[in-house]
Amino acid sequence: MTFGFAPPPSAGSASRVGRMLQPAEWAAAGIPLLRNPREVVTGLHSRHLPTPSTAVVAVLDPDERLTASASFIRRAAAVDGWDFRNALLAQLRRVIPHDLRRRTPIRTAVLLYCREGEGRWTEEDGAWMWGLRDACTLHGLRCGAYITLTHDGWRVLGEGRGGRRPNSASLPTEVGVAVEGDGDAKALPRPRLGARKALSHSAAV
Repeated sequence: MTFGFAPPPSAGSASRVGRMLQPAEWAAAGIPLLRNPREVVTGLHSRHLPTPSTAVVAVLDPDERLTASASFIRRAAAVDGWDFRNALLAQLRRVIPHDLRRRTPIRTAVLLYCREGEGRWTEEDGAWMWGLRDACTLHGLRCGAYITLTHDGWRVLGEGRGGRRPNSASLPTEVGVAVEGDGDAKALPRPRLGARKALSHSAAV
């Protein structure tokens, strides 16, 4: 079975990238499948309207309802899972208490990353995967899906599921967000994804 991954990087490039997960490592990690990935992607896009270099980290409850989310811009030149882990952990700490006292995590964190290029796996994706997995461990969460949003559409890496809409160029009106004349969102849709309004923070990695 193939998931559209690019060829693995060479040893030299991997050492430059730093901490990252290869596609096979991610596939073997037992990441829980989203029951309705399209609904999750559409809901997060509607709330955060990400543009390229924007990461959206979201926490879902056991019923896959949105508990909290945050978006931030990646501006660092280096691609390293350590830096991405720290950025994700900082955002999670801002929007939701940790679950470290639980023996078994009940909430799941997913990451939607809007970027340029094709939807297949890249070294940058590997670094985000490493960062998401480590941030979840340190915050007492289950590590959930990693989703890319490019000009081709969205893709859940490691699962082979995806779609054309939304994509990195989608406008608010294309995903059901009403817009006033001045360009500000008039009303965000309230899909089943979220029972509580998502929290959004801006930062730079």
